[in-house]
Amino acid sequence: MPSTTSPPSVDSSAGGADPWVALYRLAHAGASTASAPFAVLQLGAEQTRIASGQEPLGPSVIVTLALGYDKTARDFFRSAVSTPLQLETAIASVEDEIHAARRPPASGQALHAKVVPWSADPGLHELATLAGIARGPVRVLPLDAMERLFNRLAAVSEGRPAAHEGLPESAAFAARLLVLRELMHHVPFDAVTLVDETGSIA
Repeated sequence: MPSTTSPPSVDSSAGGADPWVALYRLAHAGASTASAPFAVLQLGAEQTRIASGQEPLGPSVIVTLALGYDKTARDFFRSAVSTPLQLETAIASVEDEIHAARRPPASGQALHAKVVPWSADPGLHELATLAGIARGPVRVLPLDAMERLFNRLAAVSEGRPAAHEGLPESAAFAARLLVLRELMHHVPFDAVTLVDETGSIA
């Protein structure tokens, strides 16, 4: 199993220069409770970033995790269709990384729990579509729908043809779904709000 001893990178002085902070601001403006914490999720090829905070202009903390879908696929999956053991090994490592991120760093800043993060990630839109969530400028992928999708992936790992489950034979797909699942279970997130790639809800 690859080492997970290196701590997650945390930037507790995150400003607004990063273009995806605009999505954080949009989430704040669209939320029903202005005083509630907010988060924005970006699940990339080599790392995952979560911006979290309560202020409207930008997040108070950005956590970077070594949990990219390509990286996770390289580290744990040996073929397009993963085995049950490979899934279990990947889950254990991803859980370790997420739990490390949940511990407050020296700055005292940490991820806000029990938020519904926003994302404009096309890969997460693909997962939502496979989970049966209707297309639209704003769509919500709840935990139970994501879990049902993961159960279909687990069935494929146990020998059911991917075509029977309507799933792609792709290690990157499996890794993206696995990382999202563990984030939703262990940060935790009850759902993810997905907007279009421009971050617009118009």
